[in-house]
Amino acid sequence: MTNILDLPLVARVRRNHAVEHATIHVLSARNPYLQLIGHTTLSGFTLYGWVRTEEVASAVAEALDRLRAGEYHLAVHPRCGTNLAVGGMLAGLAAFAAMFFPRRSKSRLGRLPDVMLATMVAMLIAQPLGLVVQARVTTLPEVGGMFVRRINRRQWGRLVIHEVTLSQE
Repeated sequence: MTNILDLPLVARVRRNHAVEHATIHVLSARNPYLQLIGHTTLSGFTLYGWVRTEEVASAVAEALDRLRAGEYHLAVHPRCGTNLAVGGMLAGLAAFAAMFFPRRSKSRLGRLPDVMLATMVAMLIAQPLGLVVQARVTTLPEVGGMFVRRINRRQWGRLVIHEVTLSQE
């Protein structure tokens, strides 16, 4: 039976996600105060933030080269939405467990400290777990023959948007 993560469309999104993260790492190393948001798509990824198109092109090229060279750590980013999703799920489950499976008989309000403690512990666990989920599930740093097909720049008011389209040889 085929693993869902190995399906061609899923693997493509995972690779694009890895390149997005690696690109953001490269751009952030060049400018530590840069504020970017990334969003992975089936065709590549989109970056939202004030950065020049030439810088994006250079960073994507470097990111692809470094991933090909085995710098797989670049595929994982500490501010990825995967971390938020893992944290939200764990906190929700922890709150549910603390609320509905109390250690002793308490009123709902009396369970609030248990819920708060459980969610705090869940969020502490979520930080390293989110990075593991990224590394094993939501990114695939083996980019092989990927290349940049095009980079489109748009501006919406003061927001600069770069759509990076990736292809596979």
